[in-house]
Amino acid sequence: MVKDSDQTQEAGQSPDHSTVALSRRTLLQSTLAGSAILAGVGLPIATANDEQSDAKGTGNSTDSLEGFPPSGITEYGRSVTLGNGRVRTFTSETPSGEAKYHGIEFDHAALEGLPDETDITESDNRAETDKYRIGGQAATIHFKQSLQFFVPFPDAANTPFTFLGLNWNPDGHFGGKGAWEKPHFDIHFHMLDPATVDNIAGPQVPPYDAKTSDGIETNFDFAQLPEGYMRPPPPVADERYITDMGEHAAPTDAPELPNGPDEQGDPTNFDNTLIQGFIGDKEGSQLAFVEPMLTREFLSGFQGTKTYDIPQPDEYPHDQHHPHEYSVRDVPSTDKIAVVIESFKQGSNQAKE
Repeated sequence: MVKDSDQTQEAGQSPDHSTVALSRRTLLQSTLAGSAILAGVGLPIATANDEQSDAKGTGNSTDSLEGFPPSGITEYGRSVTLGNGRVRTFTSETPSGEAKYHGIEFDHAALEGLPDETDITESDNRAETDKYRIGGQAATIHFKQSLQFFVPFPDAANTPFTFLGLNWNPDGHFGGKGAWEKPHFDIHFHMLDPATVDNIAGPQVPPYDAKTSDGIETNFDFAQLPEGYMRPPPPVADERYITDMGEHAAPTDAPELPNGPDEQGDPTNFDNTLIQGFIGDKEGSQLAFVEPMLTREFLSGFQGTKTYDIPQPDEYPHDQHHPHEYSVRDVPSTDKIAVVIESFKQGSNQAKE
């Protein structure tokens, strides 16, 4: 049977804080300020797009999954209130104890009645601990208003994933020269503990970067930068590191990004983009989260199931199982939408296969 920790854990209980090419690359070096200025969450009406590029995902469609996530091998985390519904995390393991899914499950009702920017601005839930509670925390992140939740994942053997950082951005957020200024959700699958992420202040220069008279000196570990991804450019170095998140790297061929240095991003092309992020200290960086950004429009009209590639780094920050795919799944039997990381394979601190 499906386990549900809501029965044993009081909602809102805070955790223990102790515990394409060259032209596109050239463009991003000068205009991807937005990767550093990313954050938020949101989503309304449209079907999955079968023509997304490989960097964003394979776009594979499968039959609708009744009964997802699988009963008998799934444990739920606590739920939180969002819009007119609820959201909760879950973890599924195979009978042999191998990780199968880490995911987040949205009631369809959670995509309606969402707070707008004024609602968040005027709310009084801005205490540091509110992000752990049932209603979340109003916060200014990426220079725009965001409703933020930190929700633990049930444990799964052999994966580094610890908790979900969920942000709803009613007005999108800066970055990509306007590419992401559209209502969307940022769904951070974090690999570090909440207290570490909670201590990140920003926007600021990452601790592994240093401004000098000659530019930027860095201890960034480029071997952990996934294939096809790029860091925010040096002109926005002081905005690379974002509160409660870290540094964001974006896929170089995301269709919403501008095609030239004098062009603007096109948020009408934005529906589902995978960000990958970094946290570190003065000694260096490490790949620390995988983050699907999905618009409210995309999620609200989604049907069926689509699976997307997660581009891999040459080296991993751990020797545990790392996801190679993520999926978006409509579950009509329970009137929910799930966003899931999956296809876990052994990662190591050595070159990828």
